[in-house]
Amino acid sequence: MANGTGANLGFEDKLWAAADKLRGTMDAAEYKHVVLGLIFLKYISDAFM
Repeated sequence: MANGTGANLGFEDKLWAAADKLRGTMDAAEYKHVVLGLIFLKYISDAFM
């Protein structure tokens, strides 16, 4: 599958499918807190390294 850059990678669909399977039937309002927490942890990690 072309991704607009001329590369034919194909793993993007597999990643999205895996994310959908892990997320299951969880509503976006529920997992946004997890994502925001991960972004905060990344910020703290980068700030102290």
